[in-house]
Amino acid sequence: DIEDAKTYKLLIDGDALGVFQVESSGMRELLRKLKPSCLDDLVALVALYRPGPLNAGMVDDFIDRKHGRKRVEYPVPALEPILRSTYGVVVYQEQVMQIAQVLSSYSLGEADLLRRAMGKKKPEEMAKQKERFVSGAVKNGYDKDKADGIFELLAMFAAYGFNKSHSAAYGYVSYQTAWLKANHRAEFMAALMSIESANTDKILIYLTDCKRAGITILPPDVNESLRPFDVPKNARNTIRYGLGAIKGIGDAAVDAILDARVEAGGRFRDLMDCLDRLDLKRVNKKVLENLI
Repeated sequence: DIEDAKTYKLLIDGDALGVFQVESSGMRELLRKLKPSCLDDLVALVALYRPGPLNAGMVDDFIDRKHGRKRVEYPVPALEPILRSTYGVVVYQEQVMQIAQVLSSYSLGEADLLRRAMGKKKPEEMAKQKERFVSGAVKNGYDKDKADGIFELLAMFAAYGFNKSHSAAYGYVSYQTAWLKANHRAEFMAALMSIESANTDKILIYLTDCKRAGITILPPDVNESLRPFDVPKNARNTIRYGLGAIKGIGDAAVDAILDARVEAGGRFRDLMDCLDRLDLKRVNKKVLENLI
């Protein structure tokens, strides 16, 4: 559900560790400031969080307009449908193309050439495009000076413009991962830590995040643990530490432990029973020391 209240609360709180594209400290801070309330906000955030828009003050402008601290204004009323979802700020390359279509009757092919010219900033190409843009706007009944101003505004924004189709795909995956974390937190974090099992620093960050959210972390156990981090069926707010994330164990040793548990009657009764049943070619002294 792309209008899930729990997901937006998680994003508004900046509780986004492990959430695709928005888990950096800068992004989490921006989420707290922006307080996204719809998918469009998240898509725009992915596009705006880059050095250009940040340094140009576009991000602050976007946030202030969203929260009513600044008026949302459109260069001309006809552009409202194109710029409404971004509060009057030109964020995407596609918006530049649509504005050229609406104001100056560009074809889609011409609009794409305009987008490319603005991105490359070649003076002679820009001069040609400006002439085409302004004459098209005047033909459609717009004031020449106003059309001039809009072209300059677009040229400024185009330097920072992002491709919306790209940003929308990223923003949607951000939303999906946020939804999983908001609605199935223990399972999501267990999957995340399993993926990052070789990265001790990341594991530590995610374990701290789990504990802060009230998830119980059970220690690794030769009788209970699987290779990945796992959520026990009878305790859904609990994560059992995975054998694969213990330093110095290795895949072969994990397989040997799991095989011994399955093949020879389940749980190990004690240390000697464990040593008797393990394949010691795969589980050597160093591995046993690390397990202990």
